[in-house]
Amino acid sequence: MSKHEKEYELHVFGAAAPTDDNFPETVGWIQVENQAFHYPRMTDEAVARAAVRLRKDNQVLTGAYPVTRRASSLPPEYPVATFASFEKTVNVGGGRLVPTHLISSVTVRPTHRRKGLLRRMMTDSLTRAHEAGMAIAALTATEATIYRRFGFGPATWANNISVATDARFRLHTTPTGTAEWVDARDLIDIAPAVFDRFHASQTGSVSRHAGIWGRISGQADEAKDEDRAIRAALHYDTDGEIDGYVSYRFGGKGTEARSVEVLDLVAADDNAYLGLWYYLASIELCDSVTWRAGRLDDPLSWALVDPRAITVTAAEDWVWLRILDPITALEARPYVADGDIVLRVTDDLGFADGVFRISVTDATARVERDDSATPDVELDAWVLSSLYLGGADPVVLRAAGQLIEHTDGAARRLKALLASDGPVYGITHF
Repeated sequence: MSKHEKEYELHVFGAAAPTDDNFPETVGWIQVENQAFHYPRMTDEAVARAAVRLRKDNQVLTGAYPVTRRASSLPPEYPVATFASFEKTVNVGGGRLVPTHLISSVTVRPTHRRKGLLRRMMTDSLTRAHEAGMAIAALTATEATIYRRFGFGPATWANNISVATDARFRLHTTPTGTAEWVDARDLIDIAPAVFDRFHASQTGSVSRHAGIWGRISGQADEAKDEDRAIRAALHYDTDGEIDGYVSYRFGGKGTEARSVEVLDLVAADDNAYLGLWYYLASIELCDSVTWRAGRLDDPLSWALVDPRAITVTAAEDWVWLRILDPITALEARPYVADGDIVLRVTDDLGFADGVFRISVTDATARVERDDSATPDVELDAWVLSSLYLGGADPVVLRAAGQLIEHTDGAARRLKALLASDGPVYGITHF
């Protein structure tokens, strides 16, 4: 045991509701996580709301606590580092929803960094997930330089976009169906079913945690009281069934007063997606719409008469994956081409380390570990994790020096094998 390990104790516990005996420990954890992300100190009511949402998702919380507490510092139930995990699903293609170990709320106080706390919490959490039979872990990252060393690689991406909705906004064809206003608070009951249809059809989508629904509908949450500025609309197909929704707020004052900020836009199919944009463009006293989660290959740009009405203001990684069990993970996803290849995976944490032979026949893979086999390709666990859904290109990663090709043309063969059955995209942040 290192000196730093002796200085801290890790407590792993389920999120507690206000009526539970260990609620004070949950309170301390929530307040510290909240402060680490620079939000105002939470009221007792806000903490209780946050705890209930964490409990709904069965979140497992980890706190790091100093063995010796300094006088007059925060109370002993306030950890110096936080970490949360819970189980949801990822659509790995073909509507296959694979149980996934989600990681969130990773913080370390600036006064306790470089003590190995993140590595301890991450390694412990991934080990528990691996021992429980989870093949994949996932997270969304506030910084892009932290998680590769733990085997995570970016696997889905999104564009921050601004769309001109003045006279420039014209579509080649008008979407079918209609849109109607709805009280944003009603999305609490309506939105989950619509999202489930999106999730079932969209490769790269992650199922949602309980906190999202209150946030996009303006309900009071851990960060603020009720947001009465949020508005919402539903899209209906030609049979009158709800197949999409959007929640949004107006931009603000001054030069942003004529702008709309989309908080959430979910469509069960492409027609509903374009129909919601048609609605947004019809809002009066509005010249532009911004959204943080646009697709890289957005069909709206092809549907517009003037595709330059869309401006990409930023591009960002979205979901980072971590393969914990290569055999189970690779056999779980669908394939669009037959073939075979041998991968040598290096993994400092050991979960995915080894040589694996992938043989695909009739869109189904058989994966075997064979450490005596000669590899066609050698790559790190984080690279395999980025390639897994088909959103990253092995040929590009080879050019970047992150994939070693031992057999001529192996990177292109791997690209064909791991190609996705459609666009890789998701809109869940956690």
